[in-house]
Amino acid sequence: MRASIPHKSLTGSALLAVAGLLASVSAAMAEPPSRLAETGLYVDGTRTVRAENLPYAPQYPLWSDGASKRRWLYLPPGSVIDASDPDSWEFPVGTRLWKEFSHGRPIETRFIERLGDGTWQYAAYVWNADGTEALLAPETGVPDHQTDAAPGGHYPIPSREDCLACHEGAAKPVLGVSALQLSPDRDTDAVHAEALDPANLTLTDFVARGLVTNLPKALLDTPPRINASSPTERAALGYLHANCGHCHNNDGPLTLLDLVLAQNIASERDGTDDVRRTLLLKRSDFEMAGASLRVVPGKPEQSVLTLRMRARDALSQMPPLGNQVSDHEAIALIERWIQQHL
Repeated sequence: MRASIPHKSLTGSALLAVAGLLASVSAAMAEPPSRLAETGLYVDGTRTVRAENLPYAPQYPLWSDGASKRRWLYLPPGSVIDASDPDSWEFPVGTRLWKEFSHGRPIETRFIERLGDGTWQYAAYVWNADGTEALLAPETGVPDHQTDAAPGGHYPIPSREDCLACHEGAAKPVLGVSALQLSPDRDTDAVHAEALDPANLTLTDFVARGLVTNLPKALLDTPPRINASSPTERAALGYLHANCGHCHNNDGPLTLLDLVLAQNIASERDGTDDVRRTLLLKRSDFEMAGASLRVVPGKPEQSVLTLRMRARDALSQMPPLGNQVSDHEAIALIERWIQQHL
């Protein structure tokens, strides 16, 4: 039953508020397509990715239990990304992104889209065993999707709330597409670094194609990179940025923790200094195995940061979502950084 609203009794501002509320409700009720093939990723009836969907690869990838990934970005014709803030690009309505997760074969493809009211819609699609079709996962996700392709025979499909927890914690919901992540000055020591396929677009390519506007000229003259004292520190800070910085930053809901692991290349403040200031000898809000300081210089075994990276229970592990298997290569890197550079 539809409620009747006597519009003459409402002020102009009230009418705008009601219209905004109805738009938000409508967006929330809008369901993603039931099949991945209906999202616009592929040429109809094929597994060929459409030419207008642009491939890219961040230089610091997110750890997802060793899954390999492919990523694509679509912008509506004639639209551009506003890169006035190089760390938090503003994407036009109609932007779509896909990320395919594989363990030998595709298991899941995640999809986000910017809707007409400016909000973002999130969806996960689960591939069948023979790789012929991917169907929309339930809104609650599939916490224990059974597949012999994944480590241990099971793979967690995130719920939409899980998607929000990570994507909405950042200044902008799109992760992995920024001046730093797409910089052509790639960190060859990055953990799980992906060889830059010539087909994958970098920051330079986005600008040359006219897909990015308002990017500070200084970042074209000198491509962005993390300011670090050594290759080990650069790689360690990059890993923390990609895997932890979307929650632990200066802009999101966890700012009160005063824990900054995101790199902010647009700021006059040095991102490396912020990481050091908020980690070194700072009391942790979460004690573990007798450790109470976030990082003890030279002593990773007494640092809450590395202990939580090693933990695999839901209450202790960091990051808390999207992984079941400890990232041993990254832990070794972070421990080496603490031992040798802090």
